[in-house]
Amino acid sequence: MYSREEARKLKEKFWTSYGQYMNPIPSDEGGKANWLNYKTGIKHLYFRLDADNKTAAIYIEISHPDAGIRQLLFEQFLEYKNLLHAELEEEWIWHPLYHDAHGKATARIMYTLDKKVSVFKPEDWPVLISFFKPRMLALDRFWSSAKYGFDIFK
Repeated sequence: MYSREEARKLKEKFWTSYGQYMNPIPSDEGGKANWLNYKTGIKHLYFRLDADNKTAAIYIEISHPDAGIRQLLFEQFLEYKNLLHAELEEEWIWHPLYHDAHGKATARIMYTLDKKVSVFKPEDWPVLISFFKPRMLALDRFWSSAKYGFDIFK
């Protein structure tokens, strides 16, 4: 068991390592991308990576405070569902209403790693990076094509 500070440092070290690993990879449009804090250009729309002591997940999070706008954003993603899944080469889980760990209502489109891994075990980091990297790159390719369909939400 790790102390809170040890756990924080290990997580920080993992995310720093992942960021350094991904740093030289350009975005689909050829520019520099922040792979840890991906900029969609749409307020309240995020591509998120998460890892804890049991598993890992990647997701598109729609966190707009207005439920109606959140639903419209989610429906816009539904219009692009075939394109998204074609780019990802896998089916993700769609949650039109999802409550995060703090009880905040969001919408999520997500994929979870189907094996037990821990961000606190450096020996699991290659598995985590191998899980996150291709999906983040696929999300970037998807977004470079689909983002113009979301301009109304800017």
